[in-house]
Amino acid sequence: MPSPFPGMNPYLERDVSWHDFHERFLILGAGIIGAQIRPDYIVRVDDHIFVQETTDESRRSIGRPDLTVIPTTRQASELPADVAVLEAPTRIRVHPLDVTREVYLNIIDRHSREVVTVVELLSPANKRKSGPDRVQYLAKRDAVIASQANLVEIDLLRGGEPMPDDLRPPCSYSIVVSRPEERLNSGFWPLRLSDPLPVIPIPLRRPRPDASLDLQALLHRVYDEAGYEYYVYDGPPQPPLTSDEAAWAESFLPKPS
Repeated sequence: MPSPFPGMNPYLERDVSWHDFHERFLILGAGIIGAQIRPDYIVRVDDHIFVQETTDESRRSIGRPDLTVIPTTRQASELPADVAVLEAPTRIRVHPLDVTREVYLNIIDRHSREVVTVVELLSPANKRKSGPDRVQYLAKRDAVIASQANLVEIDLLRGGEPMPDDLRPPCSYSIVVSRPEERLNSGFWPLRLSDPLPVIPIPLRRPRPDASLDLQALLHRVYDEAGYEYYVYDGPPQPPLTSDEAAWAESFLPKPS
């Protein structure tokens, strides 16, 4: 079953589904792009690794509760009598690390092994107004823009701080396609909540023609394969819709079974 919304489904932006959607969207997209560009180019799924030292307080609000490691409650008194316990002379605090992995796509020239195009789907951490994840992402983005590689950046999140692009019009979602020869005149797709997602070019090395990616068809495929209809509507979208947006969205919601 395809997503009931004509464009981006705002319920997919919820914490309960976003990471899964992000990974599936790019991995399925890699297959669609790869089928158009073989054998001269390779689409490789790579990942960013964001590492952040966290406090007990911040750990309660970051990360994904997909898997849980249950701490042991076994006390020293429960150990067998013949097991010696060596006590340390003092105690220190060792801060835990929050490690997040997020995939992106590299399109690589099979002969030269050079990165030709980078395809990114932005995450909430990338759009957080301040913090090490955004700083790390912007540094990587700047490096791509300073290189001879193409950048395709897809933003399907209403929340957070947009990327710092000059002349950016107001919009709910956006796509940037930036070629090295057009850095000051890069392609930009501003999208409202109600707009269908476009078919976008995936640039390669000239004179090779662009590949293409139908974002709406890809979203429908991910939605169907993941079975999102069974659980993404259990709570409101994140961030909340305005009253007008909520009234509009109500007409698309699947009827309770």
